[in-house]
Amino acid sequence: MQTPGSQSSLHRANLERVVRAVRMAGSLTQAEIARTTGLSAATVSNIVRELKDGGTVDVTPTSAGGRRARSVSLSGDAGLVVGVDFGHTHLRVAIGNLAHQVLAEESEPLDVDASWTQGFDRAEVLVSRLIEATGVDRSKVAGVGLGVPGPIDLESGTLGSTSILPGWQGINPAQELSERLGVPVSVDNDANLGALGELVWGSGRGVKDLAYIKVASGVGAGLVINGQIYRGPGGTAGEIGHITLDESGPVCRCGNRGCLETFAAARYVLPLLQSSHGSDLTMDKVVALAREGDPGCRRVISDVGRHIGSGVAHLCNLLNPSRVVLGGDLAESGELVLAPIRESVGRYAIPSAARQLSVLPGALGGRAEVLGALALALSEMGDSTLIEQSAQSAAAGRSAPSAPSAEGSDGDGELRGTPTPAFT
Repeated sequence: MQTPGSQSSLHRANLERVVRAVRMAGSLTQAEIARTTGLSAATVSNIVRELKDGGTVDVTPTSAGGRRARSVSLSGDAGLVVGVDFGHTHLRVAIGNLAHQVLAEESEPLDVDASWTQGFDRAEVLVSRLIEATGVDRSKVAGVGLGVPGPIDLESGTLGSTSILPGWQGINPAQELSERLGVPVSVDNDANLGALGELVWGSGRGVKDLAYIKVASGVGAGLVINGQIYRGPGGTAGEIGHITLDESGPVCRCGNRGCLETFAAARYVLPLLQSSHGSDLTMDKVVALAREGDPGCRRVISDVGRHIGSGVAHLCNLLNPSRVVLGGDLAESGELVLAPIRESVGRYAIPSAARQLSVLPGALGGRAEVLGALALALSEMGDSTLIEQSAQSAAAGRSAPSAPSAEGSDGDGELRGTPTPAFT
């Protein structure tokens, strides 16, 4: 039995810290693990050896700063995570392993607004098909991350705004999918998952404070503060689309007038161009036409960029992020939209905040949210099962861990430092 403060409990805690650091990052060198966890290099070396002998991690030669190093990642067969992303008009599913490798991915058009039952039926089928395609046992699924296009009420687990997905009123998306798949499901809104995806795999790598702006049928922001998604006490943080730009402007679905969303979201922007480009116009078509030189489309995108920049300036003055990442179809227009955003930020933000800010397009495109769902599943799963598997394998005769040193450098002694996870 482990007692608080005992050698065995401290060793267990250090094991969990190393496993979590690797799980969050995908792969780290042993020196990076030491810096992240605050453990000594000798402690990390012994713990990595124990986990490797137990089959929990893989260790491969690499280089860092021109010097030889060893890269540590969770074993590819240690488990699977699933990402499910519901957009208003699509469903996307991805299967990944604990080493941050995407094993299978598929998307299909779907009118998610029409029927929540149809949406979950299709998600269940698609998840099962992709798991089968990986050739990995279904029992290896450790968790699922789920994205929905609207704010989640943190207390009830239901969608916080019935005006966004009216057919989903009263539905608890995580509970519904968990009952269908038989595994734990964590849910978040699409903007937060886009922020997670870009933070782990895309344009947000290497920063701890960023805002991910998604412009689609609505306008939302995923906020990362000190490396963690900030949701607010009710789960509605980041609703940048409802910043008021013009009190006499169009009526927004939230009931106010002149919200940013009424000047930037697709449902308000597309009618400006449909008289000349047809009623079947979509935002990706507008972007394509603008890149080809269409003057009307270029003007509309420039105007949208200026309005978004006004909202970003508010974020700069309040939160002072170091990076803003633009997602959604609009990001494909590149400098046509990014330059006006920067111009508005320079005009309306505090100069010191504006100078420190970089504005970049998302690197993941339409995959940002589903990869963020994978990241969410990775962040929410516990490390106990992985450590138990490692201990059982070691006890079965692979190799026992080294004897403890006088100062606990094998992880059995002092619990050192405080880890800083990439996200929670």
